[in-house]
Amino acid sequence: MQTVFNKVKEEFGWLGNMAPYPINYENQIWRTSEALFQAMRFDDPEIREIIRNEKSPMGAKMKAKFFRENMSIEPMSDIDVKNMKKCIKLKFDQHADIKRKLIETGKSEIIEDIGTRNGVRHKFWGAKRYNENQFEGQNVMGKLLMELRDEL
Repeated sequence: MQTVFNKVKEEFGWLGNMAPYPINYENQIWRTSEALFQAMRFDDPEIREIIRNEKSPMGAKMKAKFFRENMSIEPMSDIDVKNMKKCIKLKFDQHADIKRKLIETGKSEIIEDIGTRNGVRHKFWGAKRYNENQFEGQNVMGKLLMELRDEL
């Protein structure tokens, strides 16, 4: 059995970082786990604050891309993956409703479906469907969510 997520408005969209679940981290509110994750790639407090103040998760991601030369954390590195794990743990710890829903996915394989995107980073965090139930990619996000579910 598989639990597949892609867009926020779809059935399992709450699993993704773009879903609107605020996170309290170091006494600051972050609108989404995506915003916090992107900001964690920077040491510069001004850049982190610019990302935090973005109203949408996509806006936060775009700001991070704009400042990519200032990143202190290499995207897709071990530290980046640890930061992602921290972000999703905070998200589910602070929102009991989705924590319960994550546990209710049971033993199903969780997959972030990257849709038509085809970049290396997309296939790192998620996977691309190549037929009805088969995917190609590392699906690191799905694996982190399954690890968290097992811990819960």
